Amino acid sequence: MMNTSFKSVLFVLVLAASACSKPEKSTEGKIKRETLAFAPKVTGRVLKIYVKEGDFVKEGDTLAMLDVPEVNAKLSQAKGAVKAAGAQRDMAKNGATENQLKQLRAKKAGITEQFKFAEKSFSRAKAMFADSMMTPQAFDEATAKYNGAKAQLTAVNAEYNEAEKGVRIETRTATQGQAEQALGVLQEVEVALSERYIIATNDMQVETISLRVGELATAGYPLFNGYLPNTTYFRFTIPESKIAAYKKGEAIEVTVLYNKEKLKGKIQTVKQLTRYADITAAYPNYDVEEAVYEVKIIPDDIQAAEKLLVNATTIL
Repeated sequence: MMNTSFKSVLFVLVLAASACSKPEKSTEGKIKRETLAFAPKVTGRVLKIYVKEGDFVKEGDTLAMLDVPEVNAKLSQAKGAVKAAGAQRDMAKNGATENQLKQLRAKKAGITEQFKFAEKSFSRAKAMFADSMMTPQAFDEATAKYNGAKAQLTAVNAEYNEAEKGVRIETRTATQGQAEQALGVLQEVEVALSERYIIATNDMQVETISLRVGELATAGYPLFNGYLPNTTYFRFTIPESKIAAYKKGEAIEVTVLYNKEKLKGKIQTVKQLTRYADITAAYPNYDVEEAVYEVKIIPDDIQAAEKLLVNATTIL
């Protein structure tokens, strides 16, 4: 009887010890894929979406189109500025037209005749004034008419010569610069207008679409998120006390928990994680003061790994 009681107590103690001792857990990890996001460069309202979640898109495919009315208005302004600057440049380059030159020739001829008449009158007035046959007032009037006619002839000659030779090289350079500046503004607006189309820059499987038709998409906000093809890998976080068992390039086998599938692969990287980094294991069994390392495993059979669910649990 005594022996039986002793065995019962011993059995209870063993059970208690088993319950208190923490069983060694398998190393858990996650299935990961490289992600990519597409965001618009300009702000606009979503007008059309051409893909659905789960679709596989190719590089160059159009994913969505935005309505950007402000850019359309700026495009009209830029086109008008280009036309105006181009006209100024051409006018400075080509100089006066033939009709303008004809008008200036006629103007020059008329003022030349007026000057000749004023010159003759002034010569007679000088002679008469020298012989005291003209009053000082009348002589001053003749002198003023002569000087005025001479100034008008000088001005029309300068105007005609400038029209015939063309404008100064500085003016032509300035108008050419204004035309190039206006053209640059137009090109900038045209680029912004083309950005209303969101184009895939890589092959990708669309995971999430953040907005719907009619919603406002701001510049830089990720509208499409997805996974790059053939980038599946297994990620494990290993404590410092166990990291010596894992070497870069080592062949290793992992088990996918949800379908019990076993896949072989190689360790690509072993790197230390910062304190605030994502810890893969749901129940980490390491001390707080220990360093934690990330082990990245690339599967041998990429095509088989592509069929696995992202963020599903795997076990080493």
